[in-house]
Amino acid sequence: MNAEARRSRSTEAFFGRRHGKTMSPYQAASLETGLEKHRLDLAQAAPADLRQLFPVPVADVRMEIGFGGGEHLHHIASLHPDTGFIGVEPFVNGMARLMTSLAEKPLANLRVYDDDATRVLDWLPEASLSGIDLLYPDPWPKKKHWKRRFVSEANLDRFARVLKRGAKFRFASDIDTYVNWTLLHCRAHKAFEWQASEAGDWHEPYEGWIRTRYEAKAVREGRRPAYMTFVRV
Repeated sequence: MNAEARRSRSTEAFFGRRHGKTMSPYQAASLETGLEKHRLDLAQAAPADLRQLFPVPVADVRMEIGFGGGEHLHHIASLHPDTGFIGVEPFVNGMARLMTSLAEKPLANLRVYDDDATRVLDWLPEASLSGIDLLYPDPWPKKKHWKRRFVSEANLDRFARVLKRGAKFRFASDIDTYVNWTLLHCRAHKAFEWQASEAGDWHEPYEGWIRTRYEAKAVREGRRPAYMTFVRV
């Protein structure tokens, strides 16, 4: 992508740190080896049938955007070996943690991308995903930064294009303003329908959920997580 195209996407793309603490030699080696094996090549055209991305038979394909250290993604991919998963995480240390987990417990139904998720969304064929998870994204709490939040009209349009009808967009956060922001944006978008009959529904974790370190910290600090589900109509 050239510089001009990158600037034109600046309000829709990734903001934030890409590097953290220095990795151990083992983590660095796991990252290099893991990316060679699992990284998507966006220079190649996406297959019309995304199941072809995986070396094992899968029934459908789901995506997790911003998987942090990969605890949830590795867990859910282990629970569902018949589903293919695409995980996107630009933060190098988070990707290294997932690649280290994969070195210790390999999974064939997992592909990754270590850059901006909008590039993957634009690369995917229409109606190719059975689900998208956006779990604890950066909340950008200052109002002047809200335009950087990943949930936006432009990105919901992207979700609507790649999700099959009946597929689910799941959003989890412990930040009330981002929860309200997401609810308002999704309810204003004609492609999504909120799946909740009462307020308590969105405080129940998803089936198969595991509590990540980030969520445990939020709960300790008194922030109540919300788990929202929107169906592609």
